Amino acid sequence: MNMLIRSLLGACAVSALALPALAQQTTLTIATVNNGDMIRMQKLTGDFTTKHPDIRLQWVTLEENILRQRVTTDIATRGGQYDVVTIGNYEVPIWAKQNWLLPLDGLPEDYDADDLLPAVRRGLSVEDTLYAAPFYAESAMVMYRKDLAEKAGVTISESPTWGEIFTAARAMTDKSAEIYGICLRGKAGWGENMAFLSAMANSYGASWFDMDWKPQFDQPEWHDTLTDYVTIMAEAGPPGASTNGFNENLALFQQGKCGIWIDATVAASFVTDPGESQVADQVGFARFPNKEGVDNHGNWLWSWNLGIPASTTKAEAAKEFVAWATSKGYTELVAAQEGWRAAPPGTRTSLYDNPEYEKDAPFAKLTLASIDGVNTDQSSVKETPYTGGQFVSIPEFQAIGTAVGQQFAATVAGQVKPEQALTSAQQLTTREMTRAGYIK
Repeated sequence: MNMLIRSLLGACAVSALALPALAQQTTLTIATVNNGDMIRMQKLTGDFTTKHPDIRLQWVTLEENILRQRVTTDIATRGGQYDVVTIGNYEVPIWAKQNWLLPLDGLPEDYDADDLLPAVRRGLSVEDTLYAAPFYAESAMVMYRKDLAEKAGVTISESPTWGEIFTAARAMTDKSAEIYGICLRGKAGWGENMAFLSAMANSYGASWFDMDWKPQFDQPEWHDTLTDYVTIMAEAGPPGASTNGFNENLALFQQGKCGIWIDATVAASFVTDPGESQVADQVGFARFPNKEGVDNHGNWLWSWNLGIPASTTKAEAAKEFVAWATSKGYTELVAAQEGWRAAPPGTRTSLYDNPEYEKDAPFAKLTLASIDGVNTDQSSVKETPYTGGQFVSIPEFQAIGTAVGQQFAATVAGQVKPEQALTSAQQLTTREMTRAGYIK
């Protein structure tokens, strides 16, 4: 009996000795948005965990507006809740200057940061140091149903005007059959409806601020932008449009309920996916529209990126994951699993040099041309004191943009007139910019 007890105790001792090794596994908490490319990334992370058995991944997947709120709060307070965060090119330079993000130096030799598209890399760097790695990048484009256009007897040129788009949208609309001529973002948020409306306003010749930082919502360009937007949404848009963002409009288009959708170029791979889209073989593409006489096609440039909060205690493991998820190898993994068309777009020159991608992705050339055509240093045809494409690169924009977005969403819902929303936007933005010290 004593021998048995000693044997059991010895086994326990061996188990106890093994416990520290098991405890060495690192758990990374990753906050990300519920977009299709990020959902795909989560499905493919078995490749990463197989190569890194000492790292466990824990996902926090959130709707875009909620993600921004929670990540911003956590990183500003150094809460340490997340080890990797999905953030936009709006936040990266602002947060880097606040020392809220760790620099991404010391990436693996085969990462090849020089392969990143210059415009995208520039937006994620401060003093030539990369502070986040791009997972995918986008501009904006027109996606439309070729069959509905033909049936309606309308054409959409490669570089359409808004007048051309409005005419086509009205002609394609058949509300009795639940087919709506146009789907546009209506959900309030600086990165939701205001991303689209800021780009649309740019294409109308508007700007957010003049050189003295005075808001410009009282100018005719903004009046024309919002009036035309509200009018076409009422005449040719789907019901409940004031609550539709990127994902809701993607679903409507894939279900065959939209004639025209103007949104991020990243959507192109999803609307042409025969496994997800009922209209995959009927999708045409065109540049983001411009108003007649205005030489500006929206100036939309966005990237979803992976950054590492300065508050993390797992920086090395986090860097391993970021390098994996944004590497050439990950792109090849996606291509092997789902075809080249599904590869994360807009980040690497090598992708657009790849003839297999060009063959499999009919939208590739237009996506690259749209990204290359963006001038974030001058988003409006007017002189402005700010940079940014469909956003203004100042810390205050997140709150101001969302507040203005709420006013404009109310116009789509029919709760207020465009003139009233513009007056409210002018007043609240003037107040906040004065409070922040921009307006003297």
